[in-house]
Amino acid sequence: MDTSQAGKILVLGAGPAGGAVALGLRRIGYSVCVISEPRPFAAVEGISERVVDGLRGAGFDAALKSLPAPTPRSVHWSGESSAANTERLVIRSEFDRGVLIDLERNGVELVSGRVRGVTRGDDGYRVEVVADSGSRTLQGIFLVEARGRAAPGSGLERLRGPETLSLLQYWAGPEMTPRTAVQSCADGWAWMAATADGRRYLQLTLDVASADLPPKDRLVEHCNSRIRPLEMAAPFIDGAEPTGELHARTSTPTLCREPVGADWIRVGDAAMAVDPLSGNGIFQSLSSAMQAPAVINTLLQQPQRAGLARAFHRARIEELFFRFARIGRDFYAQETLFAEEPFWRRRRDWPDQAPIHQAVKPRDVSIARRPVVENDLIREAEVVVTPDQPLGIWHLQGLPLAPLLRALRSARPGENPEHLLAAVLGEKKALAPQLLMWIRHQGWI
Repeated sequence: MDTSQAGKILVLGAGPAGGAVALGLRRIGYSVCVISEPRPFAAVEGISERVVDGLRGAGFDAALKSLPAPTPRSVHWSGESSAANTERLVIRSEFDRGVLIDLERNGVELVSGRVRGVTRGDDGYRVEVVADSGSRTLQGIFLVEARGRAAPGSGLERLRGPETLSLLQYWAGPEMTPRTAVQSCADGWAWMAATADGRRYLQLTLDVASADLPPKDRLVEHCNSRIRPLEMAAPFIDGAEPTGELHARTSTPTLCREPVGADWIRVGDAAMAVDPLSGNGIFQSLSSAMQAPAVINTLLQQPQRAGLARAFHRARIEELFFRFARIGRDFYAQETLFAEEPFWRRRRDWPDQAPIHQAVKPRDVSIARRPVVENDLIREAEVVVTPDQPLGIWHLQGLPLAPLLRALRSARPGENPEHLLAAVLGEKKALAPQLLMWIRHQGWI
C-alpha cells in the first residue's frame, strides 16, 4: 500500500495518545506533523507497570528512559490502610520531552505553538499555529484531535459523569524517599506524591456541586486545611511548605459520543476521559489510540469501508469508557465511612449497575461479524461475542476462534472435542488440548 503521496496528517497534541497515533501512522508510511505546546504547569502522575508495557509497545523508547524505578504506594480507604502496591512517578515535563525525541527520531515533523484556529476546506484542513517567533499555517488531509480535556468540543454530543474538580498544590521540603499515597475523606479524596529532591505534589479531588469552594484568593488556604488533617499526609508535609500557585483541573468523566468522522478522529482524553481515581489515565489514552492508525488508514485508503471503520472506533471508545468508569464506581463503593456524603453518593452508582466482569455461560456466547484490525486496515470478520467481551474476540495466538467454537458446537454425543479441534487446526493440531482447556475456562462450552 503506497501512502507516501497521500498528503500530510496533522496531529494536535503530543501526549501519549497523540504520540502513539503519530508513531503508528509513520510505521504505515504516512507523512505526519504533530503540533503541541508545553504544559502550563508542572504535572506528575503515578503509573502502573501495565502502563509501562503499553508505552513500550507503542514505541516510546526515549520517553521510557525518563521513568524512575517503582516507588511505594500507600492507601487509606474506608478506614483501612494498605501498602502492598507500587507505582512509578512520571514527571510529565521530562516524559513529554522524551515523547518529542521519539517522534523526531521516527520522522515526525514537530511544530511547537498554540493552535489558534482550525478550518476545513475542499483541499483539507488548515491549522493556524501561534508561537513566540510568529504564526504559521499548516495544511493536511486528515486531523487527529489529541489535546486531551482541553480539546474544543466542536458541538459534539457528550456524556458527562458527576462534575469533579481536582486542586493541585505544590510543596517543597527536605529530600525524602519517593513515595505516593491515597486517602479518602468526607468530601473527596487526596493523592500525594513526593520525589527524591524534596518536591511534593498534593492533590485534592472534590465534587463541584457540594464542595462549597471559597473565592480564588482563599483556595490555597482551603485546600491545605483539608489536606493537613489527613493521616497519610504527614510524611509529605512534615518540614515542608506550600509553594507556587494552586492549579484547578476538571476531572469529570467525559465521553464524546461521535469521536470520528470522514477525515478527523479524536483520541485519548479528547475522545473519552475517565475519573483519575481509576489510575488508568495514560493507559486509557493509549488504549484509545493504538488502533486509531488502522482506522485512519482505512478512511483514507478504502473509503468504501468508512462506515465500518467509524463504527469500530466509536464502539471501542465507548466500551473503554464504561469499563474504566465502572472500575472507578466500584472503588468508590468500597468507601463505607462516608457513603452518605454527597461526593460518594453521586459516584457509587454511576454510570450504571452493570458489573465490570460478567459470568459467561454457553447460551450467552455467539458468533457474529464485527470490525477487526488486520494489516493496518479495518475489515469485518467472524468473532466470538460474550457478555464480558461485547466487541468480540477474533483470534488467540493468531488462530481464529469462531471456527473452533463452531466445530465444538457441531459435536455429536460421545464425539471427542479434541479431535474436532484438531481437524480444524490442521498443521497446528498439537494445540488442540491447550485451546480446549482455554475455551472451557472462558465458559464457552
